[in-house]
Amino acid sequence: MAGHLENAYGNIDVNNGVIADLVGIAVSDCYGVVGMAFRNKADGLVNLLKKDALSKGIKVLIKQDAMTIDLHIIVEYGVNIPVICENLLSNVKFSVETTTGFRVEKINVYVESVRVDE
Repeated sequence: MAGHLENAYGNIDVNNGVIADLVGIAVSDCYGVVGMAFRNKADGLVNLLKKDALSKGIKVLIKQDAMTIDLHIIVEYGVNIPVICENLLSNVKFSVETTTGFRVEKINVYVESVRVDE
């Protein structure tokens, strides 16, 4: 379902994919987030997605005037996960609300994996 806004000048429809791309860009700017995660249904393994596939770890659900966003992320080893998530929430909410005009009601963050650099 696409987001829909009405104003004095007409109607605006925003595709969920566009919003997911905006969220992916905001997530990639957050320190400690290595990338988005995608769970393979066949074997249950979590895969790190490349920069061009950031929106695959993001689910956007729009209901009337508010949206819910689910983020599946992979974080870097040794970082403070609650602090990263707090930063992520504020960055994503600010980015989506200022760019699209939609109200973000809820953001769910799922830390799927931790990446350890050797």
